[in-house]
Amino acid sequence: MTPPITIALAGTDAEIAACFDVMALLRPHLGREEFVARVRRLEAETGFRLAYLDADGIKCVAGFRVSEWLAGGRYLEIEDLVSAAEARSRGHGGMLFDWLVGRAEAAGCDHLRLVSRVTRTEAHAFYRRKGMEAEAYYFSMRIAHGS
Repeated sequence: MTPPITIALAGTDAEIAACFDVMALLRPHLGREEFVARVRRLEAETGFRLAYLDADGIKCVAGFRVSEWLAGGRYLEIEDLVSAAEARSRGHGGMLFDWLVGRAEAAGCDHLRLVSRVTRTEAHAFYRRKGMEAEAYYFSMRIAHGS
């Protein structure tokens, strides 16, 4: 019998902490001890939310926020979307992505956006299959503190 699949927002510290092992696959620089505190800070300061897909354990995690920009109106931005290694190519990422599209629609968003490293070609193929288009460059630079 296949385990039931549920998608939910991580609301408690325990639920956030349970997402760490999967999120660490995409964000290995985050330490387990700081993960819950950082998610809580992002929630308070930016409206960040953490969603997860549970199918007999957490298989996929997404960090996202709803915001607005002058150029295009209201949008939902996916900041993190990652599946556990053993759960890849089983449709879990697609299910969570589709759930996020539903959240964007419910929030009155005009767009769904995400930023993906240029080296993540498999992820880019997934996003294209889901109907996304590459339409902008994203530039970044490190800020030196105390120099």
